Amino acid sequence: MFSNVLVVCVGNICRSPMAEAMLLQRVSKAGVLVSSAGTHAMLSSTMDPLAQAVLQVNGVSPHKHRSRQVDVQMLHQADLILLMEHSQTQSVLKLAPEVRGKTFLIGKWQHELEIADPYRRPKLAFEQTYEQLSRCVDDWLPYLQSGETR
Repeated sequence: MFSNVLVVCVGNICRSPMAEAMLLQRVSKAGVLVSSAGTHAMLSSTMDPLAQAVLQVNGVSPHKHRSRQVDVQMLHQADLILLMEHSQTQSVLKLAPEVRGKTFLIGKWQHELEIADPYRRPKLAFEQTYEQLSRCVDDWLPYLQSGETR
């Protein structure tokens, strides 16, 4: 069981805040912390409006989000670090090689699926990102809580 989950993408305005919102909504166990950051974050930016819209259409409340840069302290505090692409693994492990054992693709259970960045793409790309992230988030739920997944 993991109680502190960090979700990482590049800019921390599309994929990781979407996954963060989905995890927060679906984790029923109290005490599970979920946060997100970016390897090259656009500091203090809000979530992309298309990402927010796609979450809302799917019944997920987008939380108040401000992008932030991943740092060593965040990586050490997390019990589980979920990444969108293999290239982000290199960035994370360059910062803190000791976190290798708790760092995985969010798409690990979907045959190591990488989640493509929808940034500056049409709404359809964000909808596809949501669908992929939704399956990936559901796959991780048994490790974050006991009971049924959605």
